[in-house]
Amino acid sequence: MEIFDILTTLNSCHGPSGDESEINSVIAKLAEPFADDIKTDVLGNLIVHKKGNGPRVLLAAHMDSIGFVVTHFEKEGFLRVGKLGGVDPKEILFTPVRFKNGVQGVVVQDESVEYAKLKMNDLLIDIGAESKEEAQKMVQLGDTAVFDQNARIINTTKVVSPYIDNRISCAILLVALEQIKQCENDMYFLFSTQEEVGLRGAKVAAYGIDPDYGIAVDVTMTDDTVGSRHAGTTELGKGAGVKMMDRAIICHPALVAQLESIAKKNDILTQREVMRDGGTDAGVIHTTRMGVISGGISVPCRYIHTPVETADLRDVDACVKLVVAVAKTKLDEV
Repeated sequence: MEIFDILTTLNSCHGPSGDESEINSVIAKLAEPFADDIKTDVLGNLIVHKKGNGPRVLLAAHMDSIGFVVTHFEKEGFLRVGKLGGVDPKEILFTPVRFKNGVQGVVVQDESVEYAKLKMNDLLIDIGAESKEEAQKMVQLGDTAVFDQNARIINTTKVVSPYIDNRISCAILLVALEQIKQCENDMYFLFSTQEEVGLRGAKVAAYGIDPDYGIAVDVTMTDDTVGSRHAGTTELGKGAGVKMMDRAIICHPALVAQLESIAKKNDILTQREVMRDGGTDAGVIHTTRMGVISGGISVPCRYIHTPVETADLRDVDACVKLVVAVAKTKLDEV
């Protein structure tokens, strides 16, 4: 499987927080040939088990995306929408979107509101309807929409796409699953739900799996753009991020050391990663039951939560290699 092809496939799926059934089915089909066991829990988490004799290791990549939910219909046929996850109105204005039933539209603003004062309540979706009644025949109250743009590669290695957060990490786990022939650890690959609205799916899944180690695979902010305010520390093309901390977790020092040691032994390029804002599924995994030794493997990503998130395929490849190396290396007891 090729990373870019998987990303394109996953981005064609409908999968905003709380409605991940379609992307669950697609990932399950891709993972099944390489799984010893595969199941979906009550919250829609997809859990892929690859058996090994070592400690239980949970690798989590959330499959949900940010999006929109219809809240009101205007008499002119426009839709008022609420947000699912971290949506900044100024960063998604004039973006094409699609609904689960195939209806397409574009995000626009209420013309009575100044751009500088724009808030989420001032956004609308234009689906081409000419009246409230026509709009209500096309979509229903509570229907959800997602970005509707294609992934592309620029300058050979940079991939630009909506939902690199976190479909790229789902692709990483799928490629790693294909490459892992034998595990030294008992591996659980979790494709979690509702991360963007509060890390909800991983909390439930981690409780059920009861892992010894937890590693969230997710994107992280970069510090390589003009005028960066240092919200993150990574740079595109400098390797997989080994998470030190974010707002939801201070990573276990022993696991950080293990990840860096494994990377060094396998000639995998890495960089240390700190993120000032935001968090990953590791935030709930590490407090599960009596506590889980937890950390993160991160994909540096520019413009997170916009329709043009940007990552470097060389970093993605490093993340795949690190995940595979973790599976093949029996993690030490702490």
